[in-house]
Amino acid sequence: MIQVSHLTKFYGPRPAIQDLNFSVNRGEIVGFLGPNGAGKSTTMKILTGFMPASDGIAKIAGFDVFDQPTEVKRNVGFLPENPPVYTEMTVRDYLEFAATLHQVPRSELKRATDSAIERTGLGDVRNRLIGNLSKGYRQRVGLAQALVHLPKVLILDEPTVGLDPKQIIEIRELIKSLAGDHTVILSSHILPEVTATCQRIIVINRGRIVAEDTIDRLTTRMQKGLVYSMVVKNPMDDGIQALRQIDGVSHVSASGSKLTMELRPGSKEIRDQIVETAVTRRMGVLEFSAERLSLEDVFLELTTVEENSGRSSTEPNTALQ
Repeated sequence: MIQVSHLTKFYGPRPAIQDLNFSVNRGEIVGFLGPNGAGKSTTMKILTGFMPASDGIAKIAGFDVFDQPTEVKRNVGFLPENPPVYTEMTVRDYLEFAATLHQVPRSELKRATDSAIERTGLGDVRNRLIGNLSKGYRQRVGLAQALVHLPKVLILDEPTVGLDPKQIIEIRELIKSLAGDHTVILSSHILPEVTATCQRIIVINRGRIVAEDTIDRLTTRMQKGLVYSMVVKNPMDDGIQALRQIDGVSHVSASGSKLTMELRPGSKEIRDQIVETAVTRRMGVLEFSAERLSLEDVFLELTTVEENSGRSSTEPNTALQ
């Protein structure tokens, strides 16, 4: 549904994005994740026809963004970081106006407006001035204008920025409900945002894509070596020593009754052997779990300059593409 190939944008001599390549399938929700200034908003604006690219190809629903901009805009709903609302208009009047701009036939205006109001939970405020609404409701109005013409693709730029926790949860649930009916690409620098909402993430840093995968597979690929955590009644020295002798265990550390075992990369499944050893040594196993990198760990790994290696993690990481 979205195809991007070698997309590049320069502001004068400075590249904002460089050689971006990615795709988004029909009905999928994909998170476009990166720190502030990474190139997320620039990419969104190019995809929606708000600005031209310096090089590359972008297609929405099979239409070329540069050669067929009118067809692209018919198939795209866009919510920029600051909702494009007119505060002196009522919610209903504004949405009818937005539908008219999207060339919704006059005979369909009421149906399209009512549908957008219902889907975004604006029924109670449909006749109120937008200027009198809370920021959360204004965000819903912005999302409604992106939906009112039933586009195939929704492009949402930082859709929950500035909202309170309750409003954030409401907008997240609303976005998740759109999956299947719409293809959604959501840009954010907020890690919980993509974790709670998206099926797949694309990580961008300094204008380049540094990783693209599902959250689970990305954290698995980034894992240096699996870590097991075990809580025992009796953290005896001979038992800890026995755990260190298990093939595949690279390190065992103890903090009170909690034992942490680091495995060598590529080690076979040995959790049964670890638990059996602890039981045999009468350590009394109370808890056992496998730990992995959080999305925050992955994000920092991908977007932080590695000082000791002399190489920035912003260079394309082909192992994760």
